[in-house]
Amino acid sequence: MADKLGIIAGSGDLPRMLIEACRASGRECHVIAIEGHTDPDVVKDVPHDWLRLGAAGKAIEIGRALNVRDVVLAGGIERPSLSSLRPDWRALQFIMRFGRKSLGDDGILRLVIAEFEAEGFRVIGPDTVLQDLKPEAGLLGNHAPDQTAEDDIARGRDVLRSMSAADVGQAVVVQQGLVLGVEAIEGTDALLARCGPLRREGDGGVLIKLSKRGQERRADMPTIGPDTISAAAAAGLRGIAVEANATLIVDRKRTVELADQHGLFLIAVAGE
Repeated sequence: MADKLGIIAGSGDLPRMLIEACRASGRECHVIAIEGHTDPDVVKDVPHDWLRLGAAGKAIEIGRALNVRDVVLAGGIERPSLSSLRPDWRALQFIMRFGRKSLGDDGILRLVIAEFEAEGFRVIGPDTVLQDLKPEAGLLGNHAPDQTAEDDIARGRDVLRSMSAADVGQAVVVQQGLVLGVEAIEGTDALLARCGPLRREGDGGVLIKLSKRGQERRADMPTIGPDTISAAAAAGLRGIAVEANATLIVDRKRTVELADQHGLFLIAVAGE
């Protein structure tokens, strides 16, 4: 029997899917639900504790008390300001020790993982439990990109490669060679909403979503799902390109069906 799994749950569908996978396999799990981020319906029928985001010490205490061995970080977390974080003593020590090094998206996740591992926990990626979510390279639906879209994908890859060094974002929207927007702290859905009004005449744009170079994939693997398809269609895009074997597709069957219904191509491209 696999070790008890501790799920630190943010927003979105991943926490629910992890809980369901544990139930299906008979694996014990305990959820740390984050106030203001986790959907209460997701955890109502599973052992859980509610904690505010700054209560790092309490999360570690709970994990130890429950003999949790494996920990998975799943779902979105909107990064708070320091004034609203209200860190406990453990979190405050963390902030004081690492300071500005912890400001980047990937940087802070690496440090959080290191902190848990220093306490004897083993941090694993959601894909370790949900092993069928990562697509292989190739088309995932009935529509394929034409040459204009292929050029936009190539342009997007170049942009994201340049952004990697700055530890900023995983996604970019390109239309006919023009960069309509890059993902920052707002997330992919907000990026798509922002790019909709910027659409040019002619062939629609493409969302390109890739992992950053050297990214800590156990905690922040690029993820899309049905909501991404709906947002892309509303923004007037013609397709989405994700990184093969390095992207989680939540509810893959429904995601591909929606892409087909909206006439969007969905393709997994090889990484660097």
